[in-house]
Order: sequence, then C-alpha cells, then structure tokens
Amino acid sequence: MAHGAKNGGSRPRIVIVGGGYVGLNTALRLESRLRHSEASVVVIDQQPHMTYQPFLPEVAAASVEPRHVIAPLRSMLRRCEVITGRVGGIDHHRRTVTVTDGDGATEEVDYDILAVAPGSISRILPIPGLVEQGIGFKTVSEAIYLRNHVLSRLDAAASATDTARRRRLLTFLTVGGGYAGIEALAEMEDMSRLATRDYPAIDPAELRWVLVEATDRIMPEVSRPMGEYTVDLLRERGIEVHLETTVSSMEDGHVVLGDGTEFDTDTVIWTAGVRPDPMLGDTTLPLDQRGRVRCTATLQVAGVPGVFAAGDCAAVPDLTRIDEDPDATCGPSAQHAARQAHRLGDNIVATIRGHRPAEYRHAYIGSVAGLGLYQGVAEIYGVRLKGLPAWLVHRAYHLAKMPSVNRKVRIAFDWLLAALFRREAVAIGSLQDPHSEFRRAADAAGRWQRSHV
Repeated sequence: MAHGAKNGGSRPRIVIVGGGYVGLNTALRLESRLRHSEASVVVIDQQPHMTYQPFLPEVAAASVEPRHVIAPLRSMLRRCEVITGRVGGIDHHRRTVTVTDGDGATEEVDYDILAVAPGSISRILPIPGLVEQGIGFKTVSEAIYLRNHVLSRLDAAASATDTARRRRLLTFLTVGGGYAGIEALAEMEDMSRLATRDYPAIDPAELRWVLVEATDRIMPEVSRPMGEYTVDLLRERGIEVHLETTVSSMEDGHVVLGDGTEFDTDTVIWTAGVRPDPMLGDTTLPLDQRGRVRCTATLQVAGVPGVFAAGDCAAVPDLTRIDEDPDATCGPSAQHAARQAHRLGDNIVATIRGHRPAEYRHAYIGSVAGLGLYQGVAEIYGVRLKGLPAWLVHRAYHLAKMPSVNRKVRIAFDWLLAALFRREAVAIGSLQDPHSEFRRAADAAGRWQRSHV
C-alpha cells in the first residue's frame, strides 16, 4: 500500500533516501528555505539518527560520549516526516520507494522529487577469514564494540600465562591507511597505551599495533610530505607500518601479509575503503562501474528528471579538475558531503520554484586529522600544521561541522572533562553480548529446578 499520495495532496512531496550527514543537512536546508505550502519533506533511514563519522575515533578512544556524536532525526527535523526503515528499492517509473521497517512490514512511499543519499558501507575483499575476523569502523556500535574489545584483550592478557596467547591478545591490526584507518589506529593505540597504567602486569612495550596499506603512502588526501611525516610519527610511537603490502589471509586470527610477515591477533580493524550502499542495485537509476549513481554537475541524476543524488553514493563531476581529467568525480569526503548537501537543498528549491539548478563546484581547501591526544596533521590552503596546532584545528573544524548547538556543547564538555580527568578505560562486556547474563540466569534457574524435582 502506498504511503500517502503523490503531490501530497496539493503540495509536491520530496523524499530523501538516507538520514546521514548529506540527508540530514539537505533536509535542514529545505526546512530553512521552503515555505510550508511549497512542499512536504520525507526522510527515510534505517537508523533514527545521523552519525557524525569523523568523531568515531574519539568515541572508540573514550574521549567523546557515543550519544553526543549522533543527531536524532526527529528532534532535528521538526517540519519533516521521518520514516525509520530500510529502503529495499526505488522504481522511478512509478515514482515509489519501497521501505521495510524493523518488524518486516513493507510499504511504498510516493514521491515527486527524490534525493538519493544512502551513503556507503565498508568495502569487503575476498580475503580468507576477513568476514569472520574483521571489525568495520563506520558506525557508533562498531566504535563502541572496538573500544570494549581492545580493553577486554588487555583484561585477558593481564592474567594470561601462555606466552603465545598473551602475544596474540596484545597484537592489533589495522588494514587501510586512509583517514578513517589512521585516525582509528592512532586514537586506539593512544588509549591502549594509557590504559596499561591500570595493568601492572602489562608492559606498554608488549602492545603491538600494525598498519597495513596496499599503496605506497597513507592519507592520500594530504601531500606526500605530510603523509611521510605521519608514517614517521606512527613509527616513533612503536607502530609497525607496512606500505605496498596486502593481507593474504587472516583465517582463525592467523594473519599472513603479502611481504611474508605472519602473526596471530584477535583484533582486525578493517578500514580499506568504502563502496556505495548496495541498495542502489535494486533501483532503476543509472550506476557507474563502481556502483555510484551517475550525476550531472547540478547533482541531478543523469537522464532521470526529478531525481538528485549526493554524497558517497553519487558520481558527481569534479569541475575543479575537469581540465586535467574530463572523467574526474568528487571523492567520498566529509568536505564534499557538507557542501553537496547545501547545494542539493538549494537545487531542489530552485526546481520547485521553476528556476535552473546551479552546478556544484568545490575547490579543495585541505584536510585535518587527529592522531591521538595532542597530535595531528593539517594542511589548509597550502599551510601545513603538525602536532598540537594541527590537533586543535582538527577538533575546531569538526566541532563546527557537528549539527546542532546541543551536540556541539556536549562534545566540548566531553573534551573539557577529558582534559581535567583521566579517560575511563573499562570494558563493559555486556555491550558485546547483552543477553549473556540473562542466559546465565536462565541456566541457573533450570539447574535449580532439576535439582529440586
């Protein structure tokens, strides 16, 4: 059964698929620019909140509370209808979006104008053992799990007497040298080293953090000298960096690298790239060879009137590089996501009002990255910063981009408390298996009943 009617009665209906950074900010832009009588707006996402992913490394390292890096869609979008469910397909011929909620019920949502921004998922490669051993790093739940997992390895190692098992517990592998991987690695290594102060039985030198990157450099978003500086910094901290190296296998936690290195580990953090949401394959929209929606420079889907796309899932021409590479498209970065959302909202308004949409053009201004407490790298308008200044710029930039004053204040207070007091480095095992204690209680009750029959 269709959810509502096309045109929302007398008003056109705008449906935004995806409530992530692009989807939320596009909806906020529409709320600020559209009059109530001009259109109705529906936002559909599997999660009832937006996650600001650049803060996930600090969530994993216990510098920021998990709830503070998410923005609830319903409280942020007062004039939009929010539908929580998984989009199973888009049929533009019928102008419908198929949505399945958490209970398995399916409905169709009609639209007049569609904005596609479901984002991306981790890119998985056919490496033996990866699916069983790997931990992704794109959601709050993954960041929380990773923090608890790493700390639980320290708990187990503190009482382990077997040398091989102890070495395995204290070995941590990160695959992927992009921004996500480097920031996650640096923050988690920093946290684990600080946490050893509470584990007298563990020498910080026993911690083994390994980075594997398939190309000859890390963080391609910054200049090569800045990438080399970061590699040197990581190695100074005792982190093993393997460049131009791939992972051949990780079955049962036994890792074999392409350069012949072998070791055992219980922790594999997988950040080796992303791919567009596979839901796009169940649509009638045109896709490129990487599975992204083909778009024009105005963020309109090529050859499909009334449909727009932006963010990681969209192949948008990069007009700033078009002279050197006619096929250049915008990469999956936070900078493009923020600016495309702004342009997307304005172009949808222009379309409704009968005006011509404007082209998206963004000159790259630089990048910032945090590398643990008081360490960072930044390259902004050609100015290079390292150490504390870069770390401060990194935090200031992302705090400014975090939606809502509410969230900004909460994160700022998290940082203030972290500066005044030590971080809480305690694993909460029930978060990894919340039913364990209930099952234990049930087993105990069963044993008691059997013993008293």
